[in-house]
Amino acid sequence: MTGPADVPALSGTQAAILAAYAELIEEVGSDDVSFRLVARRAGIAERTVFRNYPTRVDLLLATATWIEATVFAREESHSIFDIPLAIRDAMQRYDERPELAHVVAETAMRGVSGAAPSLGRPHLERLLDAEVPSLDEVQRRAVIVALCHLDSAATWVTFRREFGMDRRDIADAAAWAAEAVLDSIRDRVAL
Repeated sequence: MTGPADVPALSGTQAAILAAYAELIEEVGSDDVSFRLVARRAGIAERTVFRNYPTRVDLLLATATWIEATVFAREESHSIFDIPLAIRDAMQRYDERPELAHVVAETAMRGVSGAAPSLGRPHLERLLDAEVPSLDEVQRRAVIVALCHLDSAATWVTFRREFGMDRRDIADAAAWAAEAVLDSIRDRVAL
């Protein structure tokens, strides 16, 4: 559901920094990565990293956004009713890159002003408005919130850590939950 249009415009240097940090997170974990190590991996001066991302939190938030929009980017669904399949695929891809999925999940609630919106939300809203325009605002919001929550690395982490579910069970559970949300509105589809 996310795509290149959802990625904030980055300079080549910024993209190199974020890619280097993401690689290092997978290799050594986010706690053990210094600005010096990121700079060395990106092939730039350490001061350049600080100029672009003055604090560790700035770097972590930018990297999490970049990871979600690039590493875990998805093709846009053409129907709101295709979303469960996209969610299933996302859960499987989070499982393939667990360190990065954890970073995305753990930083999701640390956006600039508290919580960053879901990258796929605008697309979900457009699909829902086009296919099921008869929903009132409360119903519309409930569907969007549920699908955004299900389509997240945080959901993958919860299923993995809290319930000890494996890759297939996580994908099945998330897709099934999305289907349950959408079942409640299937009879309201605009023709």
